[in-house]
Amino acid sequence: MFSRIKRAIGKRLAGYLSKSLPGYRRLDTITVDQIASVLKTGDIILVEGNTRISTAIKYLTQSSWSHSALFVGQTGEPASVKNLLEADLKEGVRLVSLDFYKGFNLRICRPVDLTEADSKALVEFALAKLGHQYDLRNIIDLLRYLVQKPAVPVRYRRAMLSFGSGEPTKAICSTLVSESFQHIHYPILPMRDAVSKDAVADPGEVPLYYKRHFTHFTPRDFDLSPYFQIVKPTIEHGFSYRSLIFKAPD
Repeated sequence: MFSRIKRAIGKRLAGYLSKSLPGYRRLDTITVDQIASVLKTGDIILVEGNTRISTAIKYLTQSSWSHSALFVGQTGEPASVKNLLEADLKEGVRLVSLDFYKGFNLRICRPVDLTEADSKALVEFALAKLGHQYDLRNIIDLLRYLVQKPAVPVRYRRAMLSFGSGEPTKAICSTLVSESFQHIHYPILPMRDAVSKDAVADPGEVPLYYKRHFTHFTPRDFDLSPYFQIVKPTIEHGFSYRSLIFKAPD
């Protein structure tokens, strides 16, 4: 009985937080088909959303990016193919097409030098999450922010978010992606060992790192990570600034 009530409340909250807000504008000058043409298996797509939940995430993480999805398809697949794995607030973990986000600013973050075996393991682990539900604990935290709209100092904003409960059958967008990469031991933003960081390193000494828990990541962490390449489709296709034609001012 209690679990049914909890699910009903969660569904209502998810509907409220998923409502789009007016005034959003896409600034990208390239199409989703151009983006789709350069994607590789394992790429992360960051999305600048325009819903209530997107507003909360962008404010609390001080970032343009409010959502992340994992590309589990193959290079060359059209933007209409459902090959982006994501955790949706209402639908849970699902597959959507790149066309689904054609109205939003997007960014590609690419893991570097993945082996074929690791790429396969990454995708298999992520696809195994299909059907999992969105984490209710995260929904309640975001709703609390939106209702109160506190003037929170920058250093405390991230701490306001409980990034999910870590239950194996629940996920939020960034934990779904980060858990998949940690499964193949690919770094996102690991912590460096304090002793190794502060001490004078001996020649040839390899620093030690510790993994953060996968529930502690947000979409912007993939953008900030030094281990992911930011891919620009126009540059991938051989951009030259001399080819641009600007309209003369009136």
